[in-house]
Amino acid sequence: MSNDAKRGFTTAILHADRGAPIEHGALHKPLHVSVAYGYRDANELAAVFQGRASGYAYGRQGNPTSAALEAKLTAMEGGVGTVTFATGMAAIGAIMIALLRHGDHVVASQFVFGNTSSLLLTLEAHGQGVTFVDATDAAQVEAALTPATRLVFVETIANPRVQVADLVRIGELCRARGIVYVVDNTMTSPWLFRPVTAGASLVVNALTKYIGGHGNALGGAVTDTGLFDWTRYPNIYDSYKSQPPQNWGLQQLRKKALRDWGATLAPEQAHHIAIGAETLALRMERICANALALARFLGTHRMVRAVHYPGLASHGQHALAQELFGGRFGGLLAFELADGVDPMAFLNRLRIVVLSSNLGDNRTLAIPVAQTIFYEMGPQRRAAMGIAESLIRISVGIEDREDLIDDFDQALG
Repeated sequence: MSNDAKRGFTTAILHADRGAPIEHGALHKPLHVSVAYGYRDANELAAVFQGRASGYAYGRQGNPTSAALEAKLTAMEGGVGTVTFATGMAAIGAIMIALLRHGDHVVASQFVFGNTSSLLLTLEAHGQGVTFVDATDAAQVEAALTPATRLVFVETIANPRVQVADLVRIGELCRARGIVYVVDNTMTSPWLFRPVTAGASLVVNALTKYIGGHGNALGGAVTDTGLFDWTRYPNIYDSYKSQPPQNWGLQQLRKKALRDWGATLAPEQAHHIAIGAETLALRMERICANALALARFLGTHRMVRAVHYPGLASHGQHALAQELFGGRFGGLLAFELADGVDPMAFLNRLRIVVLSSNLGDNRTLAIPVAQTIFYEMGPQRRAAMGIAESLIRISVGIEDREDLIDDFDQALG
């Protein structure tokens, strides 16, 4: 449709599938569950395998249903192309596997999610150098760079302590040095923030979270913003240079990650996520409003020692978050209970809030951080990351605000 660029966020997502004819007038792209694709012309088959023609070689490298979702995600992030994966962690791992080689160096935020941190430490054990820094300060990122640094990895808002990275200044630094800049946009979603505006080379989204929104499908994605010059990147294999340079990074991701590693997004999951994405803006509007109201309530409660939420003036990067996210601050918050309050007893008193390890769901979810998702790190690493032993992470949902606050009030009482 010629006027897609002029359409609003939700309108564009809702009508993305109808840019080309769909069988029987269906409003959604259908499920394509075949893992193999036949060609009548052997030359066309060879061209697809060699990357000279569009098409599907084998289900491990994608399918028409995931391709339809990829087109939506590319539009949402303002990029030039997207590759989807079975999970968000698979998307992050794909970047590392496809784009790094032995001896390369990565600079990463010290506040990255526990599973991401674990993956980076695994990479270190396999021969890549990894340096963790405070990404709220671009100067610390710059100080950690070496001649072997190929990639900088940060999150927009950290999980669970919601630190906000110095996104724009890190982007300027990476652009000047010719370093791939990877921004995990999961905690904000493309509705709240587009990392392309901060100079990101690649954008990661765990589709399981806010984009899917309903806790019923796993998925992940990497979107190329088109800002990085892949002709400057030394790790692109010659066999993937048959396409225009703009496509080299994604081509290597699709071949070296999807084909070789096999972390493919199933068509059923892609379909669920595509449907969920249609209401992203509506859900996030409600979630952000609920989260701010809950953070303000908890900040005044005598049984709460500290509340961590970018929407509060007390947050260390509140001004930066205001600048980046335009007055909305996401659905993730964390708080520390007052001394002597048992976090497990408090959680067990909640009636509406669900005790769960997921986030980005329509339902409000809570989890004790030190005892679960950050348990393996040990107390010293948790302390270095600002994770108090009484820290509770809350993924705020779309419930009626009064019901939500009443539930926390009675549990804290």
